[in-house]
Amino acid sequence: MFANFIDIVGKKTIEACDIFGDIALFVYETFDSMFGSTIKFKKVFYQMNYIGVNSIGVVILVGMTVGAAIALQSYIGLERFGATQFIGPIVYIGMTREFGPVFTAIMVIGRAGSAMTSEIGTMRITEQIDALQTLCIDTKQYLIVPRLIAGTFILPFLSIFCTMFGIAAGYVVAVYVLGINPEIYYQAIIENVSISDITNGLIKATVFGFLLTVITTYKGFFARGGAQGVGIAITQSVVYSILTVVVADYILTALMFTK
Repeated sequence: MFANFIDIVGKKTIEACDIFGDIALFVYETFDSMFGSTIKFKKVFYQMNYIGVNSIGVVILVGMTVGAAIALQSYIGLERFGATQFIGPIVYIGMTREFGPVFTAIMVIGRAGSAMTSEIGTMRITEQIDALQTLCIDTKQYLIVPRLIAGTFILPFLSIFCTMFGIAAGYVVAVYVLGINPEIYYQAIIENVSISDITNGLIKATVFGFLLTVITTYKGFFARGGAQGVGIAITQSVVYSILTVVVADYILTALMFTK
């Protein structure tokens, strides 16, 4: 029984190493294509519009609801200790450092990431990618590079929108629903936050944008098995991307942590 368990763990470990190796080669070849030829900025701007502009609505909505919820939950806890004046800093820090970047990435994964996997995966199973390679077209420069640049560049801006509207919603709830003095709300934020809260959140958003774009395009580029294979690739890309974002969030938080 124990030997079978060790055998299963060993096989899964080898499979995971193979996947990480394939992703590393995929990223290397993508960067090689990026710097080895002229970037098609028209395609980059198109992908920025598709990934970023078309996702603003859902990102803003999520940011507002999360900011409002943080304000309510903070009030419930802080009221017991007579420290409701600190609701502002909690909402501000929570949105800038954590909830803004993370929820933005999750929304982009669900809306744009799955679509990228579907589009590239469909091109793979219908042999369109093979046709491009036959015509001596660099498929990674044509399909992956514009999406990678666009996703990495546009996610910090989406995170800013999510954060701003989350903080605004928290202010509205705290001042107009919970009755917190607006001057105290502002003053507490000014006294207890720093510019590093913003920069840390933007760094996280940039890393998340890169990771989610790599994973979703990778799963689409290597999709197999017809329509069912594309569906499996989409599911895996969404699940793996969200798990990667969550794990990366903890790692980045630990690296940026200062006492």
